[in-house]
Amino acid sequence: MKSLNKVIKYYFLLLIYFLCSQTLWAGQTGKITGKITDSSNSEPLVGVNVIIEATSMGAAADLEGDFVILNVPPGTYTLFASMIGYKKTYISNVKIFVDRTTRVDFKLEPTVLELGESITVIAEHPLIQKDLTATSYSVSADEIEMMPVESFQDILQLQAGIVEDSQGELHIRGGRSSEIAYMVDGMSVSDPFSGKAAVNVDQNNIQEMKVISGTFNAEYGKVMSGIVEIVTKEPENHLNLGGSFYFGDYLSSNSDLFTNIDGLSATAIYNAQFYLTGPVPFLNNKLSYYFSLRRFYNEGWLYGKRRYNPSDSSNFQNSDAIYMEQTGDNKSVSMNYNSQYFANAKLVFRISPNMKLSYSFLGDLSDYQNYSHLFKYNPDGEVVNSQYGYTNILNFNHTLSSKTFYTIKYSHYYYDFKSFLYEDPDDPGYVNPVLLRNREDAYSFLTGGTNMSHFYRNTTVDAAKFDITSQATKLHQLKAGVEYKYNKIHLRSLSASYLGEEAGGMFSEAAFFNAGGYTHHPVEFAAYFQDKIELNNMTVNAGLRYDYFNSNGLVPKDLRDPGNDINQQQDAYQDAATKHQFSPRMGIAFPISVSGVIHISYGHFFQLPPYEFLYMNPRFAVAPGGLNTLMGNADLNPQSTVIYEVGFQQELLGILGIDVTGFYKDARNLLGTKIYETYVLGDRYARYYNLDYGNIRGITLSVNKRPTVRDHLTVSFDYTFQVAEGNASDPNHEFYNNQSFPPKKSNIQVIPLNWDQRQTVNLSVSYNNPKLIGIGLIGQFQSGLPYTPAIQSEETTFENSGRKPFNYNMDLRIYKQFKIWQTCYNIFVKVYNLLDRKNEINVYADTGRAGYSLVNKYIGERRASVNTLDEWLMCPVFYSEPRKILIGFEVEF
Repeated sequence: MKSLNKVIKYYFLLLIYFLCSQTLWAGQTGKITGKITDSSNSEPLVGVNVIIEATSMGAAADLEGDFVILNVPPGTYTLFASMIGYKKTYISNVKIFVDRTTRVDFKLEPTVLELGESITVIAEHPLIQKDLTATSYSVSADEIEMMPVESFQDILQLQAGIVEDSQGELHIRGGRSSEIAYMVDGMSVSDPFSGKAAVNVDQNNIQEMKVISGTFNAEYGKVMSGIVEIVTKEPENHLNLGGSFYFGDYLSSNSDLFTNIDGLSATAIYNAQFYLTGPVPFLNNKLSYYFSLRRFYNEGWLYGKRRYNPSDSSNFQNSDAIYMEQTGDNKSVSMNYNSQYFANAKLVFRISPNMKLSYSFLGDLSDYQNYSHLFKYNPDGEVVNSQYGYTNILNFNHTLSSKTFYTIKYSHYYYDFKSFLYEDPDDPGYVNPVLLRNREDAYSFLTGGTNMSHFYRNTTVDAAKFDITSQATKLHQLKAGVEYKYNKIHLRSLSASYLGEEAGGMFSEAAFFNAGGYTHHPVEFAAYFQDKIELNNMTVNAGLRYDYFNSNGLVPKDLRDPGNDINQQQDAYQDAATKHQFSPRMGIAFPISVSGVIHISYGHFFQLPPYEFLYMNPRFAVAPGGLNTLMGNADLNPQSTVIYEVGFQQELLGILGIDVTGFYKDARNLLGTKIYETYVLGDRYARYYNLDYGNIRGITLSVNKRPTVRDHLTVSFDYTFQVAEGNASDPNHEFYNNQSFPPKKSNIQVIPLNWDQRQTVNLSVSYNNPKLIGIGLIGQFQSGLPYTPAIQSEETTFENSGRKPFNYNMDLRIYKQFKIWQTCYNIFVKVYNLLDRKNEINVYADTGRAGYSLVNKYIGERRASVNTLDEWLMCPVFYSEPRKILIGFEVEF
């Protein structure tokens, strides 16, 4: 820890220097700049006051008529400028986005009247972002409200360059799914164990969601592919309460594939939500609150049939005397249900006009099951998953002057995941694991048995962050900050295996990777400095970031005897080395015309592998009998990516914005596995190591049309072509290759990665006429993902050389808003997969299609005591979700 203390001391002194010179940074807010002139002669006006209506934020124009307002939360505002001798001028519909500069210019008209005369101007959101130095997309609360979406992940999938693979994992610009960072209200909510989001944010509580898929400013670290930054809604300064409710079901003509969804049920899917916001009485709006609750349930669309119970036993050994116990009631049972609860609260205490203290809480609880085709006729034997997560964020914001402010943040989040059939490993409901072997053949469903896995883990992260920003001069906005994280990673994993009659038929824990579990406390520290230079419409973002990491883990000294079983040394293990990394960032945007901008950016980005790969197999035990063991490595180095990006924005006809961006990514030191020999002849194991690589390049085209008074039509279109290649898609690739017989050779050339989707198209159309109805339509097209052709598990060509069929989908939302007295109502219908398209997500390797296989050509005749071959091959999880219809209403008082 001495090296960390030195680093903290150095950056603390550096921050004191910056504070004294009024230069530094924060996040989570935007900036307003502009110029105030006399409309009659274009001369700058000095000392004009510019105020954001209904807030205490504002600024005065300098000697050149320029003004800057920092620290503005995202949202839509009205600004006004006033000065004696001029008409008071309002500009409404000013939209502020995180980390962006919004320009608002005032032209004041002279007047002889001193009171009562004003002018209101409605601002138009610019179609191009002149300070954009890297690709980012922002979605506001108003836009989310019009979309047919049910979660923030649904919104994320609509952005250019984002691919969903066949396992439902999301990838940004060809990176692995763990290379995305998730942030809420300026603090990370990424689970360091898995790299996924630890907290599921309800989309109705989002004020703005920003997706950064290009190069990232120095503020952002521990990420290589993309950032999802969410700002939750602020409390309102007047009492407001409301709620919503919807219900629905699946309605599909594919009832042969999706059984038990041919009848409509009002309780198959339902959602209820309530929110309350406003000021605490008698405190002069100093303390305000926002509170919401949500309950969501989806019975699912994948059903099994309870023909067998877990305790049923069968014997298929003797073909002349088959024994099969069948005690099930033949009822249909949902096998992919999802039950969720959400809670969100925010308190804001305005200590003074220059100081604000806020507290945020977000939590969610989910119980769900993943469909298992093997358990289709024994559905009560499969495990159930449960996850619970919450985060607490405390944020102190202090404005030192009109050009400098700082924030101090603290967050504590907890994530808990469980996967088992019964919480007690000794529960009598668990049956003899030998029942899982009682299958008629490889194409038969289970006729009994329980899934014996019992997995539990939790993650706790405490983080503190200091950021400061200052508009040091008219040209330079200097930013800096430090962050410290203390993690607690706890895992417990159990399983059971049947040792056979020769061992007395006893149960025993298997030689699994995480036997006994573990608890680790890795530490992270980071500091950054950044300068945003805005000169004559040209913007330069330059920054430098430093990251420190200590896994607080051990590594074996002798990798041929990792468990210390042979040498029996007293000092067989040593501390993993601490990791240090500097990463430079640079981005430039410059105009080529009044309505055209080019940007160029470059950066080095580093990210530690998910912690699950550092601490796996805490005993360093090697299972005997060949290659059967995976082992973590607490001494893994950060993975690295170098990103280059060039983009062009152009506004056309005053209503169209076009963006064309090309990108190139070179990924090195990605997580892979390396095979080691032990001193015991024939015993080997795989250990995680930095040796995989990837290469991604592509281009995106985006076209956006804003609505006019005449057409009320908003259109967003994007097309992405990208190539994602590398030596391996899975870190365990080398391990699996060496487990096969004979062992497969490692890839000596790049191959398409599993998420290499060459072409994607997203189309969003919204029609919003307050006098009539509103319509939101989303269309998506994706070219086929790769797969490896094989017959009888023998690969017939190179890995991932085949292509699955293309997919397309359409979602629809129709709504009608109206008002009775002072209450607003909204009635809506949402239809997902409007055309009831059977998109093929997974395919059989011998045909490349989900609907049929050649297996019946080479296995010959088989017994069908449990199920036919066609029943087995009709796997509903190979297809996308069928048509779903939701009907509901919203009310706001």
